[in-house]
Amino acid sequence: MAHRMSMSTDDLNREKVFRLRELFPEVFAEGEIDFDKLRQVLGKEVVTERERYGLSWAGKSEAIRNIQTPSVATLVPDPEGSVQFDSTENLFIEGDNLEALKLLQKSYHGQIKMIYIDPPYNTGHEFIYPDNFHEGIDDYLRYSGQVNGDGLQLSTNTETSGRYHSKWLSMMYPRIFLARNLLREDGVIFVSIDDHEVHNLRMLLDEVFGEENFVAQIEWQKRYTRSNNTDAFTSVIDHVLLYCKSDAFAPNLLKRDAEADARYSNPDNDPRGPWKAIPFLNPLSPKERPNLCYPITNPTTGKQIVPDRKAWRSSKSVFEEHVKEGRVWWGQDGTASTPNIKRFLSEVRQGMTPINFWEHSYAGNTDQANDEIKTLFGDKVFDTPKPSTLVRRMIEHSCDKSSLVLDFFAGSGTTAHAVLDLNREDEGNRRFIMVQLPEPTDNPDYPTIADIGKERIRRVIKKLNGEEDGKLRPEDAPPQDRGFKVFKLTSSNFKIWDGTEASGEPEDLAEQLRAFAENVLPDRSREDILYEILLKSGLPLTAEVERLDVAGREVYAVSGGLLMVCLEDHVDEDLVRAVAGLEPQRFVCLDAAFDGNNKLKTNAVLQMKDSGIEFRTV
Repeated sequence: MAHRMSMSTDDLNREKVFRLRELFPEVFAEGEIDFDKLRQVLGKEVVTERERYGLSWAGKSEAIRNIQTPSVATLVPDPEGSVQFDSTENLFIEGDNLEALKLLQKSYHGQIKMIYIDPPYNTGHEFIYPDNFHEGIDDYLRYSGQVNGDGLQLSTNTETSGRYHSKWLSMMYPRIFLARNLLREDGVIFVSIDDHEVHNLRMLLDEVFGEENFVAQIEWQKRYTRSNNTDAFTSVIDHVLLYCKSDAFAPNLLKRDAEADARYSNPDNDPRGPWKAIPFLNPLSPKERPNLCYPITNPTTGKQIVPDRKAWRSSKSVFEEHVKEGRVWWGQDGTASTPNIKRFLSEVRQGMTPINFWEHSYAGNTDQANDEIKTLFGDKVFDTPKPSTLVRRMIEHSCDKSSLVLDFFAGSGTTAHAVLDLNREDEGNRRFIMVQLPEPTDNPDYPTIADIGKERIRRVIKKLNGEEDGKLRPEDAPPQDRGFKVFKLTSSNFKIWDGTEASGEPEDLAEQLRAFAENVLPDRSREDILYEILLKSGLPLTAEVERLDVAGREVYAVSGGLLMVCLEDHVDEDLVRAVAGLEPQRFVCLDAAFDGNNKLKTNAVLQMKDSGIEFRTV
């Protein structure tokens, strides 16, 4: 018979355990891993208790379990809230980011080039999440008002609470863990943070990414003036932690500027062009490098020089090669006490390495961030935005022109703003995925932060389109993607039955089975169901979808026919035969569409198998 599609996300540990069983079958007993035996097989001493270096907190085990718990949620499309829904490859997901990250695992695994997040800083007043902050889908639905029942209580994580740091770490850990899975091998994550949790965040990132994948702790100058309204030190910087997924990452270099090139000149009219004098001295002393302490004679003065405080930079043979090439410089009049070596501008790398201090003039500041919001909205509708220039610098250092960028604490949509602006400037085709919790605001025009983020992106798009009216773009420039699809987190479109609804009596079980035979929730559209199938099949939410008439039935052809989906209430042999003739890789239809006709379903399975088509029902 046709296999039913699972409507929950994959168990992230199942594949790891399967691979471990293949490698070490002897360490399994009654289906469970015997970790003492595993240590013995690996030649390690078995100890019952020992001290070790690492990050631990109250609730860490629960945070790990939250990673492993599959999601039975889905994302339903909101074309009305979108811009160019049918053609754009940008996404805005409204919902809890933990559930969203789980849902994105299959479709976007290893696809993201850069992640930037600006999570709650845990300062004691703005770390606001539902009390049950690890949120299963049921809790999220109550919180967001999608089901009846009291909403979850919102609370701040004050320093007087018993698990101040632990609560924050338990919120962050599963999200960071799942985010890492989405990164490409050459992908990176940037995380903004202040002094309250930077030490814990760095240890958390060390654990998830590995200490060897730490790239930099960037100090961003968020303010350029001090505040005298406090008795303590005024904070003028935020930290940005940068980690890569593997050593496949290499940062993009900065463009050389006029200031850097001005250090090169050509006082002797060398035909090789501008150059800079590099002292031929070593930081180490003659005692430390006696092999680099040979005599050198100044050709102008005839004076022989033997280094006394610092050794020479290179061996005698290397120096003699410099002499032959005319690279040795003894000053304008030739009487310098030590030689210099010419380094020509034409020979230096054409880019400049990034540094870990970003001045406000380079990466923006909080005043600029607030001005951006006010310019777009006419008012300050969001309290703590980041400047788009800051995110732009991150993109410039880590992405190419077609990279996919993710921000799952999207806030006011700064990351989307930066992507759209940079694409306009360099004709890029970068894409974004934004995820934002619909956290309530006090603004009746924008009831949630997610509403602010979506509206900001719309206004940025309108502004960019307006600036280009009447202007010609290069003929070979790809069309700019200035749109975004909106999806909203909700429960699965299908009734999820785990057997707990029935009492165990045969008549109750039969009644439950009849109820779940029609397993699609009554208020869900075909498009809602289609996108859940895309997600659970591992296809992107931006996959091309075409509606076809196949044997008189509506069939969705996804990604050029890679997947075909029929959500009609009834299927027949004509439809099965016609779909098989189109030769998709996969075909999905409603299980209830067979009307209990097992013979028809069996024939459909056989025909699809003969045609090499993977057949599933939902």
